Amino acid sequence: MWIVREEAETSPEHGYYPHERPVEELLKYGAVIVDKPRGPTSHQVVAWLKDILEVRKAGQTGTLDPNATGVLVILLNHATKLTQLLARSDKEYVALMKLHGDVEESRIREVMKNFEGTITQVPPLRSAVARKPRKRKIYSIEVLEIEGRYVLFRVRCEAGTYIRKLCVDMGRAMGVNAHLQELRRTAVGSITEDKACYLQDVVDAYAIWKEEGKDAKLREVVLPVEYLLKDVKKVLVKDSAISAICYGAQLHVGGISKVEKSVKKGDVVAILSLKGELVALGRAEMNAEEMAGRRSGVACTINRVVMEKGVYPKLWKKKK
Repeated sequence: MWIVREEAETSPEHGYYPHERPVEELLKYGAVIVDKPRGPTSHQVVAWLKDILEVRKAGQTGTLDPNATGVLVILLNHATKLTQLLARSDKEYVALMKLHGDVEESRIREVMKNFEGTITQVPPLRSAVARKPRKRKIYSIEVLEIEGRYVLFRVRCEAGTYIRKLCVDMGRAMGVNAHLQELRRTAVGSITEDKACYLQDVVDAYAIWKEEGKDAKLREVVLPVEYLLKDVKKVLVKDSAISAICYGAQLHVGGISKVEKSVKKGDVVAILSLKGELVALGRAEMNAEEMAGRRSGVACTINRVVMEKGVYPKLWKKKK
């Protein structure tokens, strides 16, 4: 739900509605949700996609082990400025755990249920972070199937949770030890595996666009970066405020048209144009009611500018 500070219109002469961007612009502000295959590293998949789409820059928002499959969100060019934000999104996995001994099904379910909530993990030896105890939240563990010593389960957890270590710890709690046999990531935040595509789909779609000029298939696999912002609170700004933000200004209340009612001071917010284009990421310095009601003041401090300079004119320079 939105609170309207000031109704405003957007000029058709500047910028694009995200779904109407020309392909060249889409590749500047796009994302590809790849269904990572088993075998290559996440970094290798990113490198392949970068070469396939002939883009200058690409980056992923959460590494998967080489033997893991599933959702790998890859950002293109200017969209890579969202990497840190999206890397903090909750994750969902389907995992196959193998127990090293026989355990009653009721005991398996009991122990796994006890791991819901806040747990303490020490990252495994082969990890990119320091091996110090750290707390992570396990929102839910759902046992899908138990067959002998194999347990198939779905887990929703905080970013940075090691599922391999979770299996080891649950096995120890059962008194038999265990290890992770297979792993698939099924969601990153609100981005689910049904939106993921194979690398070959991207190859084919890009070739069709380059050779035939048809972009429908490419638009199915390269999504506007704004698609990834479903879980981020939003502030809509007037055209007149956009260029100033792109040149380093903070967002003052006078530049706001609408703000989501749920915005609270301290929240990370996406600052969007009236066309829905991502201009920048910022930190709310007021709650929504204050942004809508105050006459002056900094509403948001800008953390990351995403939009290029020059997309919208320097309207602030016309003021005397």
